[in-house]
Amino acid sequence: MNVLNGTPAKDGFYMPGEFEPHQGCLMIWPVRPGSWPFEGKAAKKVFTQVAEAIAESETLYMMTDPDYVEEAKRMLSDRIKIFSFRTDDAWARDVGPTFLVNDEQEIRGVDWEFNAWGGEVDGLYPNWQQDDQAASFFCRHLGVERYDAHPFVLEGGAIHSDGEGTVIVTEACLLSKGRNPGLSKDEIEQKLKEYLGAEKVIWLPHGIWQDETNEHVDNVCAFVKPGEVVLAWAEDERDPQYAYSRADLDVLERERDARGRRLTVHKLPVPARPVCITPEDLPGFVYEEGEAKREAGERLAASYVNYYTANKSVIVPQFGDGNDQKAVEILTGLYPDRRIVPVYARDILVGGGNIHCITQQIPGKETKII
Repeated sequence: MNVLNGTPAKDGFYMPGEFEPHQGCLMIWPVRPGSWPFEGKAAKKVFTQVAEAIAESETLYMMTDPDYVEEAKRMLSDRIKIFSFRTDDAWARDVGPTFLVNDEQEIRGVDWEFNAWGGEVDGLYPNWQQDDQAASFFCRHLGVERYDAHPFVLEGGAIHSDGEGTVIVTEACLLSKGRNPGLSKDEIEQKLKEYLGAEKVIWLPHGIWQDETNEHVDNVCAFVKPGEVVLAWAEDERDPQYAYSRADLDVLERERDARGRRLTVHKLPVPARPVCITPEDLPGFVYEEGEAKREAGERLAASYVNYYTANKSVIVPQFGDGNDQKAVEILTGLYPDRRIVPVYARDILVGGGNIHCITQQIPGKETKII
């Protein structure tokens, strides 16, 4: 399909909210040995569980390394649309296209530059060229026209939209030296407005403490609907996350959205106990030269905010923690028209992300699969 000239804002396209109806979701089968220990056996089971839950109310596309297509077919049901394309890892939210719509609900994609969350400055692995091609390939696979935003570096997890002109980001991520060091904050904001059809960008200072994506917003704050957000919250003032979340709350309480509304903020607790890499995890990793390595005791960026909003359900990460059920109860109240599906997600977290990180929504008319 065509690579479009101009920008989405000029063409009347914008980023919808994730809570709006959509036709499908992209995931990528996990095989990278430096991310998924012990050949990804545990991670693949969780990916399967997440994919099947999402596929109950929308089309699920699984991008799969050619060497693992048969494995994916064995583990996934026939309703999952498996297709072959080799990527460097399995973070569909970050390497896939950002999909936009216009008032007629036509769909277009944005292909950002991907550099493994920091390139040569602090990227997590040294070779990311295949990941950077995933967005353009998937647009062609769907027959969707796209805007090529290269060389602007951005990941899908770094932006969150209310579908009405407001986008939330974090300064820690978008102003990091490995993204777009030649651009000022104002220039970055203008680029977001041009390519997301946004009118207002709200800059939060922080994400989740020690999040190796340089603190993506999708792990700390998300729109439930226009005018309402959830914010990851630590009650213990001794927890480093407390200061991070407190600073974010200060911004959210004084900001207004693109429509002039003050935001309602719902606090969603982080796990009561840190989720960490254990010595038992370490023998399962196989790293390439230059790839970031895990260490025993390393705190992982566990957050219940990193959930996936499907058409009929909300897939919520669980960590075997005392706050798991509390998170489910809060989200049940915030999404009364959707079924809450808890999924034990530590095996995704060990890879460096969470449920939202492995998914990319495709907006449009809702598709019933079953």
